Amino acid sequence: MFIMTRTMLVEKGNSDKIVERFSQPGPMDEMEGLIDISVMVNRKSKEEEEVVAIIRWESEEAWKNWEKSPAHIEGHRQKRGQQPPSYIISTSVNLYHAEVVKKGKAFAANNL
Repeated sequence: MFIMTRTMLVEKGNSDKIVERFSQPGPMDEMEGLIDISVMVNRKSKEEEEVVAIIRWESEEAWKNWEKSPAHIEGHRQKRGQQPPSYIISTSVNLYHAEVVKKGKAFAANNL
């Protein structure tokens, strides 16, 4: 499994805008090899909110196919020259190879 995380620090009160964007249907949803997308929000800080999107792929090759797909390239082309929304403080992306995945008791019990 190959995992991409995108962590966005946003001004307090704006995490729902990021969550909404990730909730919308998009071309990534139809890509072969996409396992799932999880979006988490940490609202603990008084000054800012952290949104973490975890995108899981069957393999690094599946992720690379998305990165070089016409839909992905076109999405970046359309945003070229645009500034990110002013409420986004910072964004970081990390890539991981999952070395171990252990399923807990709830996995089988709930057909996850």
